[in-house]
Amino acid sequence: MTRRSISKRVAVVTATAVIAVGTVAAGAAVAGPGWSEKKPGWSEKKPGKKEIAGLFDQWNRALATGDPEQVADLYAKDAVLLPTVSNRVRADRAGIVDYFEHFLANKPVGTKIETHVNVLDHNSAIDTGVYEFALTDPATGEKSTVEARYTYAYEKRGGEWFIVNHHSSKMPEG
Repeated sequence: MTRRSISKRVAVVTATAVIAVGTVAAGAAVAGPGWSEKKPGWSEKKPGKKEIAGLFDQWNRALATGDPEQVADLYAKDAVLLPTVSNRVRADRAGIVDYFEHFLANKPVGTKIETHVNVLDHNSAIDTGVYEFALTDPATGEKSTVEARYTYAYEKRGGEWFIVNHHSSKMPEG
């Protein structure tokens, strides 16, 4: 081998190594946080099903305050609410507050009947099942109960759990 062919081979190997390192670095950047690093607010401890199920109790206590702003504080800024007694999708804070201004007039008290929790990872979980609401008509004082299916999708952001998606619909057979 001549000195020129050795230099050429070293240049090819060096170029290949630079391309490989660049490809891996680009792949890590595309994959984003979580692939090679942890997301901000990452919790080292994976939540238990009981902790996630308890988030409903926090939400139910917020309902009891009668303050729609306090209820809306439990939803992420980009949350979507598909409410039980409204045909309108609520995809921003103003819409969520508007829904709860009307819903809270009925003094709702929620009770879970059946719950299924799936902890997806350290910072996300889903709670789905059936709940019922005891309601009081503000005009007549008449009491009623509404049974509904529900799904809450939660994300932990900045160390706090927020509802990112909430779907609730009356039972179709009831």
